[in-house]
Amino acid sequence: MRKTLSRITAVAAGTTALAMLGAGCAPPAKPAGSSSEGASGAATWTSAQAAGGMDALVAEAKKEGTLNVIALPPDWANYGKIISGFEAKYGLKVDSAQPDAASQDEINAANQQKGTDRAPDVFDLGQAVALANTDKFAPYQVSTWDTIPTNFKDSSGLWVNDYGGYMSIGYDTAKVPAPSGVKDLLKAEYKGKVALNGDPTQAGAAFNGVVMTSLANGGSADDIQPGIDFFANLKKAGNFLPTDPTSATIESGQTPLVIDWDYLNAAESAKIPTWKVTVPSDALVGGYYFQAISKDAPHPAAARLWQEYLYSDEGQNLFLGGGARPVRADAMQKAGTIDSDAYGKLPPVSGEPTILTTDQTKKAADVLSKEWSKATS
Repeated sequence: MRKTLSRITAVAAGTTALAMLGAGCAPPAKPAGSSSEGASGAATWTSAQAAGGMDALVAEAKKEGTLNVIALPPDWANYGKIISGFEAKYGLKVDSAQPDAASQDEINAANQQKGTDRAPDVFDLGQAVALANTDKFAPYQVSTWDTIPTNFKDSSGLWVNDYGGYMSIGYDTAKVPAPSGVKDLLKAEYKGKVALNGDPTQAGAAFNGVVMTSLANGGSADDIQPGIDFFANLKKAGNFLPTDPTSATIESGQTPLVIDWDYLNAAESAKIPTWKVTVPSDALVGGYYFQAISKDAPHPAAARLWQEYLYSDEGQNLFLGGGARPVRADAMQKAGTIDSDAYGKLPPVSGEPTILTTDQTKKAADVLSKEWSKATS
């Protein structure tokens, strides 16, 4: 599991929306075997209309034949079914590289593979990495653009939030007692049992996990030091596991308690009857991930068609089927196109979520870069 912090533009607007959802430059030369990026003009298309319509976009994407994605684990927000659904619907092959990579790895791969046909066509990123790399994105507005809330998208279409959720604690009741709150994790019963999904200086679930623990220990969106101190204390107590949790470690019992997004923890409940999920009401943290097209995409038409699929009712309901809260959920609920059964199974939450602003995220990232390794090494 992986990824970096997601973001909502305005705290007030983002809080309202999450509450409703909870009720959700080309290189000078090409190396051998490289792509013919932009040969069709697709790299300049800013909408399906600019392509000549959806039929024209689909036809051009089929000519390209392939879509390169990266850092999309099949059990993360239902990406396995999303990828297979896209392949079946349009007859394209999806080359999924480094499924367990972090958001920064996506950008690193784009830089290292630029100009080749192996480079990522699209990105699925968290806030810190996405906002630091907007110069690498191509603007595009999907056909359902008007039903995506303004505060969940860049006005030109450089990026769009796609799915989100809340930070949670997942735990195996056969191996650990149910925690009544974040502070319980310091108790002796949790010795060697508390795992965090990734490195918070690189991975979004982990970043938000620190934010969550900070809120539970007197911190705030402007001060995450109490969260860092909490993990330092977890380590001193012998409770903090230096293991990056995966479905395999959870199912084997190696990581019996995991701090992660609610949709990822909830997905484990379908596999392990004793796996339960709680979203701390006293430390409610929410956020969305960012979807973007690489301006250097080797398959620019396929990249744009992928966006159309993700933001269609079909794609959004597939995110929902993975327990994630799709960005268009409110509009789809009003239109009667949302999967009501899946919507009703989302983990219950109460209270107003804390959602870091851009400035708060940058400040927190800076603090983590300086303090995390000292606190947990």
